Amino acid sequence: MEDSISILSKQKKIFRNGQTKNYKFRIDALKRLKSAILEHEKELVKALWQDLRKSEFESYETEIGFVLTEINYAVRCLKRWMKPTSCSTPLYLFPSRSRIITEPYGVVLVISPWNYPFQLLFAPLVGVIAAGNCAILKPSPLTPATTTVMNRIINSAFPDNYIALVDADNSETDKLLQQHFDYIFFTGGVNYGRHVMKAAAEHLTPVTLELGGKSPCIVDKDADIAIAAKRIVWGKFLNCGQTCVAPDYLLVHRDVKAVLMSKIKEEITKQYGTDPKRSPDYPRIINSQHFERLISLISGEDIIIGGDNDPEELYIAPTVLDNVKSSSKIMQEEIFGPLLPVMEYSKLEEAIEYINSKDKPLALYCFTNDKRISRKILAETSSGGACINDTTIHPVNSKIPFGGVGQSGMGMYHGYYSYKTFSHTRSVMISGTKLNINTKYAPYGKKLNLLKKVMK
Repeated sequence: MEDSISILSKQKKIFRNGQTKNYKFRIDALKRLKSAILEHEKELVKALWQDLRKSEFESYETEIGFVLTEINYAVRCLKRWMKPTSCSTPLYLFPSRSRIITEPYGVVLVISPWNYPFQLLFAPLVGVIAAGNCAILKPSPLTPATTTVMNRIINSAFPDNYIALVDADNSETDKLLQQHFDYIFFTGGVNYGRHVMKAAAEHLTPVTLELGGKSPCIVDKDADIAIAAKRIVWGKFLNCGQTCVAPDYLLVHRDVKAVLMSKIKEEITKQYGTDPKRSPDYPRIINSQHFERLISLISGEDIIIGGDNDPEELYIAPTVLDNVKSSSKIMQEEIFGPLLPVMEYSKLEEAIEYINSKDKPLALYCFTNDKRISRKILAETSSGGACINDTTIHPVNSKIPFGGVGQSGMGMYHGYYSYKTFSHTRSVMISGTKLNINTKYAPYGKKLNLLKKVMK
């Protein structure tokens, strides 16, 4: 732990020297990061297979390609992002003019989880670098192979007094959280998110919390059922369901439930074969602890699709549960695995009421061809993000923000919003000296009426 504290001290010194604030320095750093990723791409693919059994396609789609897109976008737009913005100034502040500038916070701590170990550490890092900060990166101890490669990437691209990766367990992370950082960015579970926020409060450190929750998926009676089934299966069972924005449960109109279940079963076979265990595209559960937790959630439930599992391989088949009650154990926590509970409704208001009775989710999905229904759902619910007629795709667009609300998190990032998150927005007033209006100075005498006129 002394090494981490020493690194933090060195990074604070480098930041105070001001070299990370320079535009060219930031651009060069982003380009070095991209080159290092490309150089270690094959190693990353292999490591992600070792840790999570991700296919090369899925590794690129959801991790490597995602981060490279973020880097390319930042490099292309950084000069514009850094440019000061002029703002209008009210007459009563004449002869002053107003500007908004952005400046880096300083040294940032980024803590990432295991489910997308590369993406969820390196995507925030792009914003950290673009905004001109230094960073200490803390990956999850549950993905050791990927962490080893990420460490090589960071060490090959940056000195540790600028960007450093610290491979530590949770107890060491707690010690790291006791230090005074200028910003903390955390992705993970709600309980540890509370712990991070409490630690940050000791130093009044600003935080971004990217958490999770039970993201609902509504399928209304006028939806394109075949398309809904295909996109639900893809979004739910991507990374074996270990995705924070995966559809957590279905709310299906009773008139289309039977046909949707049939189509979902067909889609599982189309995408993963008759035996998903043999599919090269179907990942595994991260460890035995999470495996046992997931198995306990389906105990006593009505399994209509899947249910097969193998503890030695940490394999759980894509599984669909019917007739699930709101009081069921599986409906009390985020599933984070390949289990899909199904609840039905007769009136849309029932589905909306159920969603609103729970904590605000990280994502909300709706399948309908009626724009009035999708507008109603968006107007009467709240979530971090949403998709109409698709699932899980909105975080991929670098031009829109990604983040939670309420229990699903606070703050946002991706693209410009990453730059904005890791930048302090500074308001600047520049007053001229050739003209000095005396209205604001004492003695005030009979100036009040004039003040009221100009400030109306």
